[in-house]
Amino acid sequence: MKSLDALHNLPAVESGDAAVKNVDDDGREKRTGTFLTASAHIITAVIGSGVLSLAWALAQLGWVAGTVILVTFAIVTYYTSTLLADCYRAPDPITGTRNYTYMGVVRAYLGGKKVQLCGLAQYGNLVGVTIGYTITASISLIAIGRANCFHKNGHDAKCSVSNYPYMGAFGLLQIFLSQISNIHELSFLSIIAAVMSFSYASIGIGLSIAKVASGKVGKTTLTGTVIGVNVSASDKVWKAFQAVGDIAFSYAYTTILIEIQDTLRSSPPENKVMKKASLIGVSTTTVFYILCGCIGYAAFGNIAPGDFLTDFGFYEPFWLVDFANICIAVHLIGAYQVYVQPFFQFVESKCNKKWPENTFINKEYLWKIPFLGKCRLSPFRLVWRTGYVIMTTFIAMIFPFFNSILGLLGALAFWPLTVYFPVTMHMAQTKVKKYSGRWLALNLLVLVCLVVSALAAVGSIVGLINNVKKYKPFENID
Repeated sequence: MKSLDALHNLPAVESGDAAVKNVDDDGREKRTGTFLTASAHIITAVIGSGVLSLAWALAQLGWVAGTVILVTFAIVTYYTSTLLADCYRAPDPITGTRNYTYMGVVRAYLGGKKVQLCGLAQYGNLVGVTIGYTITASISLIAIGRANCFHKNGHDAKCSVSNYPYMGAFGLLQIFLSQISNIHELSFLSIIAAVMSFSYASIGIGLSIAKVASGKVGKTTLTGTVIGVNVSASDKVWKAFQAVGDIAFSYAYTTILIEIQDTLRSSPPENKVMKKASLIGVSTTTVFYILCGCIGYAAFGNIAPGDFLTDFGFYEPFWLVDFANICIAVHLIGAYQVYVQPFFQFVESKCNKKWPENTFINKEYLWKIPFLGKCRLSPFRLVWRTGYVIMTTFIAMIFPFFNSILGLLGALAFWPLTVYFPVTMHMAQTKVKKYSGRWLALNLLVLVCLVVSALAAVGSIVGLINNVKKYKPFENID
């Protein structure tokens, strides 16, 4: 018996008219994804809890640079995502042969060592994101208990809570959800997660507006934090680099764009649907980012917290802060799966090809689960995916400052995955003439984004060093 992944990815075995109706042009099980499901996947991937830290980013950069950078990277991300969407099929974007993964696309257009570089950047980033989400989800859950404690005992009370039980609970839930066979079956989870991201972002915006209306706001400037008042000269530079990187990475979803596009129906053409979904996803994200970043900065000024919900920029109404943090946790539950499924598929595909006759790897059993109906469970999938979740949860527990490491991973992955590969493959596909105006403009874009990634990496390394110095293992969060 084949796995659900195999059922999706291997040629269909049905015969006659039924086979024709149930398969796509590549002979694989008919895809059912739509503009709505693709948009939900993108929004789930892009709008993370990092939206609540954009006020901090604007505080480092100021009104002018912060707003310009927010809009600029929205445009860059959308543009490069449209280039990548056209590369899903090769050589023609509509009638060419499908490529099912980002690595497959790079192999089709570029080949060589660039395929391995793509895999290292993509899957390293995906693994890092799942560890980071485990930590972030636990911080949001801790914030609920601390908000209740502050409400009961006063805002100056010492409300110390351990985040390890929450990490463990998050990991247990992910073990269960990780048995979902592939990203094609995650539409319901992505839609729920997208609704949650809208909810907590809207709450953050609403609370910021209320703070601005109250008149009790922090000082803002055109250039952000003031040297000698808020930060030292060196901190100003490093934090500005980190803020630029945070904004650039907050839009990046090209890591999983091809895998999302591979869920779409073949009619209308996948690249056209993906471009529309990208436009909706990026434009919606940009609106929320500008609102959260600008209104949050207006509310807190140059002393904006790293996250104005979990870092208690707001204490009251405590029940609304609690609800927002619940929404963050639920969103991260879905986002974890959106990011981890391509990595699961990569490992399982390699194993299926290497040991095609191994029953432990390829055989499945049909289970009837109350309220959920019939489910196919694979012993290999159960063991491997459970082991992966346990390992990443353990790493999250040991390195609670891993989000700083994730910032460095994001800096290293942003340039190749969001800019270099999409632009280079587009030039190969459309045969852009060397040294033409278009060729020069595209290479200038690649160069500028490389500089941004390098500066952000430096800022992330400085931040990581500072966090390591403060690190105390197994310490409760105060």
